[in-house]
Amino acid sequence: MDHILVVDDDAGIRDVIAEFLGRHGFSVATAGDGREMEREMARQRPDLVVLDLMLPGEDGLSICRRMSRPDGPAVIMLSAMGEETDRIVGLELGADDYLAKPCNPRELLARVRAVMRRRREPRMVEDSLGAACEFAGWRLDLVRHELRSPQGVVVNLSSGEFSLLRAFVERPQRVLTRDQLLEFARGPQSDAFDRAIDVQISRLRRKLEDSGGETELIRTVRSEGYIFTPKVSRSA
Repeated sequence: MDHILVVDDDAGIRDVIAEFLGRHGFSVATAGDGREMEREMARQRPDLVVLDLMLPGEDGLSICRRMSRPDGPAVIMLSAMGEETDRIVGLELGADDYLAKPCNPRELLARVRAVMRRRREPRMVEDSLGAACEFAGWRLDLVRHELRSPQGVVVNLSSGEFSLLRAFVERPQRVLTRDQLLEFARGPQSDAFDRAIDVQISRLRRKLEDSGGETELIRTVRSEGYIFTPKVSRSA
């Protein structure tokens, strides 16, 4: 049973979300702020955190930044503001998805299921193409969800960044539109918007460049999309 932690300072919202997710097969805990969240995480590590943007004390964006690591839980952010800029910032900090408040519990349930499915979905490609991809000196381990730079340094990727990079390395040297990248990285049922892909590509490029990349691995093709430029080889 997947364990979900709902973090919101509004007790009514917490209870509604927790009760609804609990009725649909999830183990659910709740917290009203960052401190309570840490206590709950110490009791049981969540698979996914539903995280309000505006919290007393440490805000949701700061918490999301702390949890954005390969072994961290998935994060779905909630915000009463609902502005596109807030969605972009949340995605830049590693959130897996974003919903404006008030949200329909059924839509939140669908998003939770989609995020968890992406995290654990078995990939046939690992059997057919090998467990790792190598390109321009880099190595992407598809099983460990680990990226190593040409210098052998592990580069931390959020789950969204990993899915996006995987979509690229599985389809190198071909132009991919934003819609295709959304489908390959997030699934055909995703309703994420184009700007989200631009944001994650920008983050991914920055991490590749800051970690010793000497060539432009992801190139923008004007009015068409993006292309992953290096050759990719497969290994066990």
